[in-house]
Amino acid sequence: MPPKTTASTGDKPGKSGRKKGRKARLIVLVLVLAIIGGMAYGAYWSISTVRASFPQTTGTITLQGLSGPVDVKRDGYGIPQIYASSPQDLFMAQGYVQAQDRFYEMDVRRHMTSGRLSEMFGKGQVKNDEFLRTLGWDRVAQQEYDTKLSASTKKYLQAYSAGVNAYLKGKDAKDISLEYAALGFTNDYTPAAWTPVDSVAWLKAMAWDLRGNMQDEIDRALMTSRLGPKQIADLYPQYPYSRNRAIVTEGQYDELTKTFEGGGAGGTGSSTGTTGSAGSTGTTGSTSGTTGTTGATGTTGTSGSAGGTPAGSDGSGGSSVQSQLMGLSDVMENLPTAVGVNGSGIGSNSWVVSGKYTITGEPLLANDPHLSASLPSVWYQMGLHCRSVSSACPYDVTGYTFAGMPGVVIGHNQDIAWGMTNSGVDVTDLYLEKLSGDGYLRDNKTVPFKTREETIKVAGGASKTIVVRQTNNGPLLSDRDDELVQVGKKAQVNTAAPDRGDGYAVALKWTALEPGTTMDAVFAMDRAKDWSDFRSAAALFDVPSQNLVYADTKDDIGYTLPGRIPVRAKNDDGSIPAPGWDSKYDWKGYIPQDRLPYEYNPKRGYIVTANQAVIDPGKYPYTLTTDWDYGTRSQRITDLIQSKIDGGGKISTDDMRQMQMDNSSEIAKLLVPMLLKIDIGDKDVRQAQKLLEGWDYTQDADSAAAAYFNAVWRNILKLAFGNKLPKELRVKGQCLWVQPADNTGPVDETTTKVRECGERDADQAQPDGSDRWFEVVRNLVNQPNSDWWKTPQSGTRPKADNRDELFKRAMIDARWELTAKLGKDIDTWSWGRLHRLFLKNQTLGTDGPGFLQYILNRGPWKLSGGEAAVDASGWNAAGGYGVVWVPSMRMVVNLADLDKSKWINLTGASGHAFSAHYTDQTGKWANGELLPWSFSAGAVGKSTSDTLVLKP
Repeated sequence: MPPKTTASTGDKPGKSGRKKGRKARLIVLVLVLAIIGGMAYGAYWSISTVRASFPQTTGTITLQGLSGPVDVKRDGYGIPQIYASSPQDLFMAQGYVQAQDRFYEMDVRRHMTSGRLSEMFGKGQVKNDEFLRTLGWDRVAQQEYDTKLSASTKKYLQAYSAGVNAYLKGKDAKDISLEYAALGFTNDYTPAAWTPVDSVAWLKAMAWDLRGNMQDEIDRALMTSRLGPKQIADLYPQYPYSRNRAIVTEGQYDELTKTFEGGGAGGTGSSTGTTGSAGSTGTTGSTSGTTGTTGATGTTGTSGSAGGTPAGSDGSGGSSVQSQLMGLSDVMENLPTAVGVNGSGIGSNSWVVSGKYTITGEPLLANDPHLSASLPSVWYQMGLHCRSVSSACPYDVTGYTFAGMPGVVIGHNQDIAWGMTNSGVDVTDLYLEKLSGDGYLRDNKTVPFKTREETIKVAGGASKTIVVRQTNNGPLLSDRDDELVQVGKKAQVNTAAPDRGDGYAVALKWTALEPGTTMDAVFAMDRAKDWSDFRSAAALFDVPSQNLVYADTKDDIGYTLPGRIPVRAKNDDGSIPAPGWDSKYDWKGYIPQDRLPYEYNPKRGYIVTANQAVIDPGKYPYTLTTDWDYGTRSQRITDLIQSKIDGGGKISTDDMRQMQMDNSSEIAKLLVPMLLKIDIGDKDVRQAQKLLEGWDYTQDADSAAAAYFNAVWRNILKLAFGNKLPKELRVKGQCLWVQPADNTGPVDETTTKVRECGERDADQAQPDGSDRWFEVVRNLVNQPNSDWWKTPQSGTRPKADNRDELFKRAMIDARWELTAKLGKDIDTWSWGRLHRLFLKNQTLGTDGPGFLQYILNRGPWKLSGGEAAVDASGWNAAGGYGVVWVPSMRMVVNLADLDKSKWINLTGASGHAFSAHYTDQTGKWANGELLPWSFSAGAVGKSTSDTLVLKP
């Protein structure tokens, strides 16, 4: 019953993406039998228990601690707008209302962030808790609360906690949520009081899932077991700056005058920065030096090519490194996610258009963050309004927040609006540590570990104590490997005593493991009145580093990149693990806030962010990352906006909505003309090929052409790349006969092969079909005889020796794959039959018999859209066609008339399974509709269905 927020892959409804332990399955079975047994007593359990947890939304409730009355007005979708006369009352009411709707979700989240899942769900979560305790999110959150956050932020957090606890007071667990009633059959669990640190710690979980390129760093290192530097470089191509525009493109760049030691990968950079004013771009400069050594014993390669070998992967320790990284990858893969797919494939869209090009004459701002599908949605919609806005009570804000955290994260107030996309900047590094006795090597000296003991309490079992070891770079994540750890020269250490033995270990350095001020930033943005206020607020947003898009009611638009972003050594670009024993690879500090990129009122009249490169590295002295998304979505949005402008049209709120729903396939535009030239002899395959004739490349749910093309694309990736990757990256259970990894001799028909099975979960495997793979294929299609296009015969399926032969083979394989999945009659095919969304409750709905899943889960929905489309209903090409991440919400803010703004959530306001507001927005979300978004007191009054008064 571990918490898990990812959607099912969709190929087999109701089947969990993870294999749980036998104990977990037995617990679920006991739960179901107990529930069924409870029903023998009549309708009490099924009706009384369910209704007991529904929130009171009308009448009056007394809350001790309020200084005055608070109105909670809910519309027909159960979305609350709160009105109070003081900030403390406002945030206390926010805590109370969110607990009414979502406390079980909040409780699970805080157990995840504190590494206490075992207290709720038993022995099956111990390994996850060990890893989470090693990261120590709650410890860092406590330090933030104690030493970093402002006095006002602490007051608001305390008020929020008081509101949550007022809701909990006097309630049995079964009266709080249906899940507690079910959990109570096997676990004597009672929710504890909420604390301010519980709220702050959630920001660490969010930062973990949005951490950047850590998985790419691991994958590149694992690839070295089968691929050489040139092959790895082929699979991690350079960003196409000339084709897909970076975010920051306008402004005057000055001569480089100031020297920055270790100014980025490849050399020491120097720069002079501009301060930025209307119509200008902020930080500037260019990079000098391009070549650096990628690790103490690694190969030398060009910065960004990812062609190096992990530091320490020499002849004596390479197997150690591979084992450590594979173990780390396994642990991370099984870790419950917070908002994303364990950090992989996460994207978002946000753009803003100035009033010059809009129908209203004022800016329009759109945002749709792409996160894992969860039930309930990770987002919670609400409004927070001071009855009289003043310096004493400055909040009049509405938008999306997280249940369990005060304030509004994305939305608008009376003066400004803002959106977010993940920047993808590299804020994590893995360091290989050479262990030596009870310490680790540091510049040829043995340094003792910093250690602490953590005791994990286990529901229904004995507690377990672990030792967390930490180097100067960070905690040793490799201590949490659940397999035998192969270290040094193949020395093995049992997991029962991972803190013994010598060899390489893996430490994590991550900006989020240092106390920060992101919680201060949330409140500062909520009350910002203009660009200056917003920039000041953004400077407090330490982690996760986000692209922030801005608009205001004075027709200003802007973009800023905040965050604590490290400056690395000149010979380290962060793309592969670094040698922790050499202090030359230490971080050299952080990029100064006043030198981070931004734009304000660019001449082009719009700003687009969709996880593409922030700025051309030739114009900037620091390395932000080598692993951007490749700009497919961002350039499509740019083209849609520019085509409207070039045609002399003005952009409306509905135009922005339609852009959000654009599902055009950019990779299809490249490949379909080539596929139609392939000579197909088989009449059934030719029949499928004909579907592509005249196709407009849109991926509508009812499109047969989209179904067939995406199947061809999946098989191209599998044949050209997937079958050549090491087992650690391939889908679990998919087996191949391959050349042994240690065979360095010539390969021919007589070469002895071994059967090797993939080891990665389907939604994490490679090649995932993201726009990185678009770029890989784009670079290779003009090399028709590349070795990548060669694949052996399989049964009656022909071998391929070049690009066109492999494309033909992929078309054949795709035809028969879809015949098996959808039937032989292509008239019945549709993309939506393959591309389905299942929403699963984050705990009890992710495993167990169908009865329990039927109670808690919903779906499927047949979705349009696809990977790297603007309508990004993501799927993993290695694992299947089911939806694994989605636009988790959509909004369009109209700065000319805020009451004409629109919004939608993935699910509904409620986390209660039988509430009318559990998934009441999902159908409209799937159809691309948006709901009215009332803001002014008058508009809120007209849309109000229920009013609850909270009084002192």
